[in-house]
Amino acid sequence: MEQIEKRNPVRAWIMASRPRTLTASIVPVVVGTAVAVRDGVFNPWVALAALFSAVMIQIGTNLANDLFDFKKGADTHTRLGPTRVTSARLLTPREVEIGMWVVFGLAAASGLYVIYVGGWPMLVIGVASILAGVAYTAGPFPLGYNGLGDLAVFIFFGLVAVLGTYYAQARAVTLGVLLAAVPVGALATAILVVNNVRDADTDRAAGKRTLAVLLGRGAARAEYAVLLTLAYAAPLALWLLRGASVWALLPLLTLPVAVRLARVVITTEGPALNRALAGTAQLLALYGVLFALGIAL
Repeated sequence: MEQIEKRNPVRAWIMASRPRTLTASIVPVVVGTAVAVRDGVFNPWVALAALFSAVMIQIGTNLANDLFDFKKGADTHTRLGPTRVTSARLLTPREVEIGMWVVFGLAAASGLYVIYVGGWPMLVIGVASILAGVAYTAGPFPLGYNGLGDLAVFIFFGLVAVLGTYYAQARAVTLGVLLAAVPVGALATAILVVNNVRDADTDRAAGKRTLAVLLGRGAARAEYAVLLTLAYAAPLALWLLRGASVWALLPLLTLPVAVRLARVVITTEGPALNRALAGTAQLLALYGVLFALGIAL
């Protein structure tokens, strides 16, 4: 665990929000909006409101994870990842809990406009996303503690976020936007996989049954490779099956980065995986920008 100076509230809240992970909420909205641009249904105000809500939901989820992992004893001095503010006593559990609900409240407030334009399905998506953010580490059956974290991330940071962003602007869903959601969800899930491979030993000791704990690090590393393969197959499917422009293949330019990261994840253990974790988040950002650009052109 990183060592930092004690009690700097501003820095503590920034750390708690985990800004390096926020590409996972930004990229889906950008990609879903790019499909809306291509289809001539782009609504900039809806896109901005959806982006703000998505980022707030992820920050709220990060705060929930920080709080409830601490309460469950999953964050100890043996943790290999970045500092968690609750366990490091940089913020109190009560402060983090209040912050979590404030941030979720901001997401809901922004989401009211998205619901007004997109209709009741957006209400369902918003409520389900907030509930999933809390249920990832809290409640009687926390998803992240029962092998369902990977599936939850793929669904909510991929399918739900991309399709929801598009639906709010188009009031429809197409096969094209579904295919566009797949690589986004795959790469967002890959970020979690690196985290779980790194933390398998401490998670096992804390009773946190991630797939890396249940199936072993080898299976989790294979999952990482499969997710990357899925991400790079999707643009080809859009181009070959849906008649997308050749510009949709722009994300393939990031393939060498993905190959390098896969080698690191497959051959490395412990704190060294922190760099691969950051690299996978950066890969999602770069891939997402190129993919959105390629779709919109």
